[in-house]
Amino acid sequence: MDWGTDLWDQYDIIDKHTQSGLELVEKYVKFVKERTEIEQNYAKQLRNLTKKYNPKRGSKEEQECRFSNHQSFLDILNEMNDYAGQRELIAENMMMNICIELTKYLQELKMERKTHLSEAKKAQQSLESTYKQLDSSKKRFEREWREADKAAQYAEKTDQDINATKADVEKAKQQANMRTHIAEECKNDYAAQLQKYNKEQSQFYFSDMPLIFNKLQDMDERRVRKLAQGYVLFSDTEKHVIPIIGKCLEGVAKAGTNVNERNDSIALIEQYKSGFERPGDLDFEDYSQGINRASSDSSLGTLGTPKGPLELLGKNRSKPFWLFSKKSKPTVTEDFGHLPPEQRRKRLQQKLDDIGKELQKEVDQSEALGKMKDVYEKNPQMGDPASLSTQINQTAQNMERLRGELNKYESWLTEAGRRGDTMLRRDTLREDTLSYRSHSFNDNGSTHEPYSPDGAHTDEGTPDSSQAIYAEFDDDFEEEEEEEEELVAPIGQCTAMYNFPGASEGTIAMQEGEVLSVVEEDKGDGWTRVRRANGNEGYIPTSYVSISLSK
Repeated sequence: MDWGTDLWDQYDIIDKHTQSGLELVEKYVKFVKERTEIEQNYAKQLRNLTKKYNPKRGSKEEQECRFSNHQSFLDILNEMNDYAGQRELIAENMMMNICIELTKYLQELKMERKTHLSEAKKAQQSLESTYKQLDSSKKRFEREWREADKAAQYAEKTDQDINATKADVEKAKQQANMRTHIAEECKNDYAAQLQKYNKEQSQFYFSDMPLIFNKLQDMDERRVRKLAQGYVLFSDTEKHVIPIIGKCLEGVAKAGTNVNERNDSIALIEQYKSGFERPGDLDFEDYSQGINRASSDSSLGTLGTPKGPLELLGKNRSKPFWLFSKKSKPTVTEDFGHLPPEQRRKRLQQKLDDIGKELQKEVDQSEALGKMKDVYEKNPQMGDPASLSTQINQTAQNMERLRGELNKYESWLTEAGRRGDTMLRRDTLREDTLSYRSHSFNDNGSTHEPYSPDGAHTDEGTPDSSQAIYAEFDDDFEEEEEEEEELVAPIGQCTAMYNFPGASEGTIAMQEGEVLSVVEEDKGDGWTRVRRANGNEGYIPTSYVSISLSK
């Protein structure tokens, strides 16, 4: 069944139906657009909500995040922020895959429908024109035949009239014959026009219009199929993000299960435990024996900590210590003396750990500079050793400053009553850093005498510029001196992942994708020594290449 056969006489119905179908597509597109606006507004409100309840950096709420219930709430906020991102993704995909696609397809359908209807109108106009020609020839034939009939009757009447002359009779007969001939021509023309119209009418109803109606039917079915796909996409768009949304909700549930009330209580104790003893009994002050304002022999009075609850008691220490009294905010000091003993020890320990990490970084940088300086001395073409003097001096000054701070905080920690593992770490760092004999250059390139661990000048002579900066590299440098100009065999290859200009002395430029030979591995300073095929060597950032070492 098709429209061209079964709906051959329902042009108006087909016209209205196809127009209604296009209007439905427009309506669906508007519906999806409004849905995307709802999703976007929902996501925006969720993001604003999470931003509102997220603690500001450095605020008291952020400091409370060490407790599991506070941290879990932050995890929930993060999950809701991710959830909002998925709602935005739904809106974006619906807009791209449904609204934009259907709008574009709708314009194509409108143009196609307009073309088909235009063809139908042209065929209709052609048939109507042929019919007008047929009607005109029919009317002319009718008129001429009447005139011919009148002329024949007049000729017959004239022939029977005895008073008519022979000339009159001949003239009447000639007129009748002429009219009859014209009528015959009109009859033939009418017959030809009738045949032409019948042929065009048959072509119109059995070929042209059925073909146009079938094209409109195919267009409408394609529209329905495309619209159905849009309906499915409406569901699939959300289905695709449901697993991720599920993970967000699982994260919210996990945040709830991660809450540990016991650990929170312990964390509170660890953070605020003062280390003070509970106040003891007050002594009886016998005013009958004279004024004797002896202070309490409680543990508070015997504590050696200069600042603590005794400060809270004020000048008159005989007054009891009240738990719920309002405490004045103490003045913050560098040695954390304003804190209770337990908290003071923890803060000092933390500060020592931080200084130890900074000192270790300076030690690593010092080793790297010493290594690079020695390479420059061995291979002057790679760079000028004097160019590193500023960095070497600055690193040495930083190390001395950090060692001074380390000693200062260790003394305060000893005063607080516990040295901990920091002393061992400090001894280890001191042994490592003091094994380094620094070479600092002045403006003329000369070197200062090396320093002993205690900061005094040693009696050793000024070392030669070709000597190793660190004792741990002496053996390697001696071997290099023996090998002289011999090239070290590559230990692998590396491929550049990024461009590197190699502007600094001792470095080598490389282009992305370039393959170089690895001569020396990264020793922890972030630089790898490589060689080109032409023999040029230099250092490159390790993070800029992908290294494959030979087994």
